[in-house]
Amino acid sequence: MDLVAAKPGAPGLPGSPIPAKRCIAILGGSFDPVHNGHVALGDHFVELLQPDELRVIPAGNPWQKHGLQATPAQRVEMVELAFSHEHVPVVIDQQEIRRATATYTIDTLQALRAELGPEVSIVFLMGADQLQHLDTWQGWQQLFDYAHLCAASRPGFGIDAAQVPDIIMQEFTRRAGTEKEIRTTSHGKAYLASSLDVDISSTEIRSLLQRGERPESLIPARVLDYIEQHHLYQN
Repeated sequence: MDLVAAKPGAPGLPGSPIPAKRCIAILGGSFDPVHNGHVALGDHFVELLQPDELRVIPAGNPWQKHGLQATPAQRVEMVELAFSHEHVPVVIDQQEIRRATATYTIDTLQALRAELGPEVSIVFLMGADQLQHLDTWQGWQQLFDYAHLCAASRPGFGIDAAQVPDIIMQEFTRRAGTEKEIRTTSHGKAYLASSLDVDISSTEIRSLLQRGERPESLIPARVLDYIEQHHLYQN
């Protein structure tokens, strides 16, 4: 795996989808700490879509979360360790960390489109827990102007009509695309994957670590070693 820094590029504007020359999968999150659920989500869509790059974006000041415990630098280092196994190039993008204001996904996708230009498929990945509350996100329907959205189920968080608000389900149904369409067009499609069976939360892991337990089955070994070496998430 190649770990490289994100670089600024040519601007791009939303509009009708156009053929894409490259495909970049985007995985965002607080990663406080990064765990096997994050890795499984990235692995699942890397295998499914065969993107040219996986770009991981640690959150800076997420508006729906407060009180991140690890520092931005520590979360970046944990992410680097967690995704060191990937067989596609991995970019650790720190744009949200550098942003002084509240972090909104729409701002990040606009910045990515401006950087990458119009002839790139940008695929934003999310878990079902995020999908179920997507309609609370700033400008959530505009996300499709800049990227495709792919969501995967997890135990306790389904992606069917019984658990996802109607307005979100209608949008995903209307925009449903195949793996090939998502790889080869720039934006505007949606995809629901029901085969991911990983139920892990950062909150659960922090609680275990605070109690002095060692959640070896929940965190990549190199990340757990890092947490212990830096005495993170302890009382």
